[in-house]
Amino acid sequence: MLGDELMGQKKLDLAVEVFKLNVEEYPDSSNVYGSLGEAYMNRGDRELAIKNYQKSLELNPKNFGAAAALAKLKAGK
Repeated sequence: MLGDELMGQKKLDLAVEVFKLNVEEYPDSSNVYGSLGEAYMNRGDRELAIKNYQKSLELNPKNFGAAAALAKLKAGK
């Protein structure tokens, strides 16, 4: 929740750091990689966003939000 709140406040660098900690604590969670991917995407770090959305999908192929975001990123949108 903290990472989402920080993103809402446009504190993207802090949000990324919070989500990175979350990934360390829950490395088997598709959701945490999706959140980190979103933070990177919002910050303009396309390659890191793609990497994290791909990991999210690897852990949960039914994560349609991550799949949609990944498709947009790969299309350059």
